[in-house]
Amino acid sequence: MRPDIKPTGRQSRRSFLGRLGSLGAGLALAPAALGQATAAAARPRLKLGLDNFAVRAMGWKAHALLDYAASLKLDTLFISDLDAFESHEPAYLREVKARADDLGLQIYLGTWSICPTSKAFRNKWGTAEEHLALGLRMARALGSPVLRVVLGTGEDRKTEGGIQARIADTVKVCQACRSRALDAGVKIAVENHAGDMQAWELVTLIEAAGKDYVGANVDSGNATWTMEDPLESLRTLAPYALCTSLRDSMVWEYEQGAKVQWTAMGEGCVDLKAYFAEFAALCPTVPVHIETISGFAREIPYLTPDFWKVWSGARARDFARFLALAKRGRPLQPHRSANAQEEQAYQKSELERSIRYCKETLSLGQR
Repeated sequence: MRPDIKPTGRQSRRSFLGRLGSLGAGLALAPAALGQATAAAARPRLKLGLDNFAVRAMGWKAHALLDYAASLKLDTLFISDLDAFESHEPAYLREVKARADDLGLQIYLGTWSICPTSKAFRNKWGTAEEHLALGLRMARALGSPVLRVVLGTGEDRKTEGGIQARIADTVKVCQACRSRALDAGVKIAVENHAGDMQAWELVTLIEAAGKDYVGANVDSGNATWTMEDPLESLRTLAPYALCTSLRDSMVWEYEQGAKVQWTAMGEGCVDLKAYFAEFAALCPTVPVHIETISGFAREIPYLTPDFWKVWSGARARDFARFLALAKRGRPLQPHRSANAQEEQAYQKSELERSIRYCKETLSLGQR
């Protein structure tokens, strides 16, 4: 129905022109709003995959992981542990890649700490540089565009020199392998991991090492362990994002601060619709890898006297957003499986429920 814009006898010329102007402004805005909606609808759906740590209790190797990811109709598989491969020899890796290609899956590869002074570092794969070089070689053979690595954990904030010293040591290792990464066409994706770095601290590591070959593996759950709102962490890391390990989180207050319990997607207090709307706009080519790690709560006792000694660089605005998140949350009960089989079933249930939520509610995935 066309709106009535004729002046009545009781209308003044001024009020009539005001109504006409308002209508014109609305009509002028309509094409822009329609264009934005059309652009959003035309934007390709984000790729969806799983991080194999989500089903760690299964003990699956690469071929079993590929078959499982294919059964869930995923786009990518993030194998975040070199132990998931029966061999590191080129012929075996070519076989794994061929299987992934046959299933229509792209492999993303990851490994653990490459910081030689981290409490989390293990010399299983040699020195830090040898470990990184091995991972880069394997990533190239598997067709992975990245190699995910970590610095360490929150315990490294308590070491001599603090987290800044550990960042400097990690930068040196990355720089020692720069030519290998560039020659392989593989970027090093450093994760904000287990309470080691806030997003802005990870950015300093990437910038110091060189963003031409180093970027970020964005972990939304780990952001809550460093007193950050996952959405704000995403905004900081998005320009550097190469891959992801994502889950939901429930955050709530208790007498000494806050507690964080990671959850299946859609079962925490993070606004995931807002999160993935920004994700799609900021890093549309980066895959969404679901890494559910549920069942326990981590205490963040920020009201205790000694807590802030290792967080001297924390930013008030980031902490304020984390507090707002905690006020939205509610306590959850922990989960403990009675045996290994029950834990396997629990992990698969958490992941598969999350995948369904991502596909059905968040419209993620291209298959």
